[in-house]
Amino acid sequence: MLPLFALVCVVALLFKLTVLVVKSRKTFRLMETFTGPPAHWLFGHVLEFKQDGSDLDKMVAFGSKYPYAFPLWFGPFVCFLNIHHPDYAKTILASTEPKDDFAYRFIKEWIGDGLLVSHGQKWFRHRRLLTPGFHYDVLKPYVKLMSDSANTMLNKWEKYSETGETFELFEHVSLMTLDSILKCAFSYNRTNAYIQSVYELSNLINLRFRTFPYHNDLIFHLSPHGFRFRKACRVAQNHTAEVIRKRKDELKEEKELDRIEAKRYLDFLDILLCARDENNQGLSDEAIRAEVDTFMFEGHDTTASGISFLLYCMACHPEHQQMCREEIMELLEDRGDVEDLSKIPYTTMCIKESLRLYPPVPGMARNTTKPITFFDGRTIPAGSLVGTSVYGIHRNATVWENPNVFDPLRFLPENVSSRSPHAFVPFSAGPRNCIGQTFAMNEMKAVIALVLQRYELIEDSKWKPKIIPRLVLRSLNGIHIKVKPVQPIFDRAAKK
Repeated sequence: MLPLFALVCVVALLFKLTVLVVKSRKTFRLMETFTGPPAHWLFGHVLEFKQDGSDLDKMVAFGSKYPYAFPLWFGPFVCFLNIHHPDYAKTILASTEPKDDFAYRFIKEWIGDGLLVSHGQKWFRHRRLLTPGFHYDVLKPYVKLMSDSANTMLNKWEKYSETGETFELFEHVSLMTLDSILKCAFSYNRTNAYIQSVYELSNLINLRFRTFPYHNDLIFHLSPHGFRFRKACRVAQNHTAEVIRKRKDELKEEKELDRIEAKRYLDFLDILLCARDENNQGLSDEAIRAEVDTFMFEGHDTTASGISFLLYCMACHPEHQQMCREEIMELLEDRGDVEDLSKIPYTTMCIKESLRLYPPVPGMARNTTKPITFFDGRTIPAGSLVGTSVYGIHRNATVWENPNVFDPLRFLPENVSSRSPHAFVPFSAGPRNCIGQTFAMNEMKAVIALVLQRYELIEDSKWKPKIIPRLVLRSLNGIHIKVKPVQPIFDRAAKK
């Protein structure tokens, strides 16, 4: 019996290997029109990437040799077409092709089939139902909540301003964005256990993404990290389910959003519970949980990355920092708060330039369901894996002059109008663009306004970020700055 079982296993293994080899050869033939860096027969291009902070710049260097797009092999069987030019990005981002599940599958156990990973009719329906939740009028009250969370963080920075010591930004900012999004998603229905579970899940997802053996579900499941992931998942999902149950009970008598809004601001959960399609059908409890958990993951980790690198850019460029501070101080003198965020154009240009140099999501991947033909006539077949390198597009020297230089004036209206709209895609583009981009921009504006009002940001030249692509852009060695209190206006005037 045992030899027969072993024989069956060997035959199954050989069959699987044969299928993979045939598929690999077919992919190689179909990618022949796209030249790229030489690949190792077994490892592909994996050995080119050292995970030392230089990998994204190596991708940009490849892009300078191989225009528009080039193939990247991950082992002998998996090939991505890596796009790094706006004209190619336009074609793929204008489609509704589904996300590739290579990386996103790691978070599905937590967030379920939410807007980030769903596709087809389910994605269309959910996108339509969720869009009202990101309307300007709904988002406006959130700025006050974001400001409260930011001020809590800034109070903790007083000890660093007194001692002048260097500190790591990302952990502080990540806790702040998580706190603010909890308020926006659940109002004040949150617990320390839930905060810890979301933070733990985000860290474990990033750990799994960069640990190759953990890409195997069985190995990860049996590992200590897999046990921690499932435990944190249960805590997060049970909390979300309980909050949904309680809120549904509260809203039994209030089915109309305007009646709820008359009593308090609307949060994300209110929008989801009251959403109805053309057949007056709402979302199931499971779908609501998936969308809330998606909002939690997408809304705190990506924004934390964007804000951390923005503050780092401000520290490295004190002249731009001061111009932003003066603009913000003038706004606060006139209005007294940061709720009117449309009146800081120079600061907004600095935010966009930071997002260009350090896009929170450095790349996106799609799995084609039909042949795709690009503007130059080259075609990829159905079933192709296509990666859009946001970092590569944003640093493409054929698109951006001096692409590694921090220059906010790139985003003056006259300069923007002369570029392809797909040259700057930190929130993606097309029908699957980021539904929460206004939320993210509001939080970045509110935080930078409050930070620059209180502190001067100072670069520590001993700490240069070693940036790495994860689910969001991170730094291997953290993001470090110093702070000191901003000099009062009358003191600065006296010195002049």
